[in-house]
Amino acid sequence: MKDHRVLSGMRPTGRLHLGHYHGVLKNWIELQNEYDSYFFVADWHAFTTHYSDKIDLEKNVCEMVVDWLASGINPNTSTIFVQSKVPEHAELHLLLSMSTPLSWLERVPSYKDQQLQLKTKDLATYGFLGYPLLQSADILIYKAGLVPVGEDQVAHVELTREVARRFNYVYGRESDFEEKAETAASKMGKKQAKLYRSLRKSYQETGDDEALIKAKALLGEQKNITLGDRERLLGYIEGVGKIILPEPESLLTKASKMPGLDGQKMSKSYNNTISLRDEPAEVEQKIKRMPTDPARVKLTDPGDPSKCPVWQLHEVYSLQETLDWVVEGCTKAKMGCIECKTPLIKSVVDELGPMQERIAKYQSDSNLIQEIIFEGSERARVVAKETMEDVRDAMGLTY
Repeated sequence: MKDHRVLSGMRPTGRLHLGHYHGVLKNWIELQNEYDSYFFVADWHAFTTHYSDKIDLEKNVCEMVVDWLASGINPNTSTIFVQSKVPEHAELHLLLSMSTPLSWLERVPSYKDQQLQLKTKDLATYGFLGYPLLQSADILIYKAGLVPVGEDQVAHVELTREVARRFNYVYGRESDFEEKAETAASKMGKKQAKLYRSLRKSYQETGDDEALIKAKALLGEQKNITLGDRERLLGYIEGVGKIILPEPESLLTKASKMPGLDGQKMSKSYNNTISLRDEPAEVEQKIKRMPTDPARVKLTDPGDPSKCPVWQLHEVYSLQETLDWVVEGCTKAKMGCIECKTPLIKSVVDELGPMQERIAKYQSDSNLIQEIIFEGSERARVVAKETMEDVRDAMGLTY
């Protein structure tokens, strides 16, 4: 599956917490071993809701990359980069904005939802209205086939598909498509090019589906051609032009079951988080202060775990034996709430301990972090430049 590209990112607006780890990073760790994975720090996106805030972006970006690495994101199997280090994102965003109807942006569900939720912020800006289109540019510039998202983000990927579809319709097929396709075939080497042309002929003249399958497999194995050439050659065999911006698919991730300290979803907005960098004493203090079943006023009062935020955390961290112990102790008033929280504190501290050791190790080598960001951004920019060459060519901007 390494020929399938995945892209995802995070805004550096503050410290990462357990919600990020369980809801996003653990999924990325799995994806990086299955797909050609691109993970980016969306620093431009931070300005869409925080443009007037005093955010130390440089610190936040570095800390975010360190946390990713400490969590298990591998820079050798993934491309880790920073959005603003690849200015082609902005160019594609600008060009896509020329053909994207305003009504498409206004109907994105999160546009009105966030205006209601973040009433204290000035969101009446072009940047906020246009951020879903910048997200589309983030995806399309890498021709990512899959975008890991939760259900609340599917609408953004659907917008991206519509934007790509409209762009491909408006700017259509390359004028010198056949010539470029033949040149691309020649790059495969004489033997492979001959096989490709033979398969193309079989498919186009006799409708041999097996020939098409073999041709796709052949193109997938080629190391001497670019992703753009591969798409061009695929379009050539199928009898259509090159698709300039392929439409991505949503890769639905499991809904995060990471509850916050108050029972709501863990979020910085709710101030109910445990940071990946919280010291053991902080973790203990936060969990001990968690609210419990309001019916348990006295130690002898029986409780109901389903009404207790602490139980939700137990469901994430505890084994069945511990869960049974909690139910028994709570419903029959055999233990107090502090006793119930004790194994939970240990589980969270044990999970964060090794991660924090790796964080300290990476923090001690700032040059390594800068190298990872630089090298990843350069790798990403190679792909982005190639896409922009195709886009400019299609739009007639190559003079």
